[in-house]
Amino acid sequence: MIITSKISRRSLLAASTGVTAVAMTATAMAALTAVTPANPEGPFYPKHKQADKDADLTLIEGHTEHAKGNVIRVTGQVLDDQGEPIEGAVVDIWQANTHGRYHHEDDPNTAPRDPNFQGWGMVKTDADGRYSFTTIKPGAYDADENWTRPPHIHYKVSRRGYHEITTQMYFAGEALNDSDPLLRSVAEDARDSLVVDFHEVDGLPSGHFPIVLAKVV
Repeated sequence: MIITSKISRRSLLAASTGVTAVAMTATAMAALTAVTPANPEGPFYPKHKQADKDADLTLIEGHTEHAKGNVIRVTGQVLDDQGEPIEGAVVDIWQANTHGRYHHEDDPNTAPRDPNFQGWGMVKTDADGRYSFTTIKPGAYDADENWTRPPHIHYKVSRRGYHEITTQMYFAGEALNDSDPLLRSVAEDARDSLVVDFHEVDGLPSGHFPIVLAKVV
């Protein structure tokens, strides 16, 4: 499903029941024992409580109109550093809308707001450590006059007994990834773990972003 809109450039910086997650091979799971690299939280984490922050960011409770932009699905699995799934981990995401603007009062971007985009979602992982969000591919935006941020989704993942992770998920194939200082700040051998390929699954572009947390010892 595609929802179209006129996309502007920016001038400044559930787990759903019945959704089929992209399956991981045994080899891929074995490789996920390295803890997910951190990436900055940024200035636009929501300040205020939000009535609707479920797993579908494309439709706000009480609204009849969906968010503008290209609808995507992001799935994943939260594991510990031994490769075991973590049940009940809180997966918290926030992002810019299709125009590259955050639903945040401190965002000075002059690109259009989208009153129908939720902008922030939070779910808990199931017994297998899995989560799923339906959202919009975020737009790129100018962080300053010399820096345009590539599309990305912010993550904060936590569970008692594990070290919390704050990071960002990037989209494979984006030319801006190569010059982004925040992505490039991640060690080269770990950088690919934050970059996700999307492929059509059940009619939606879908990407799988696993998260690995370190146990508190």
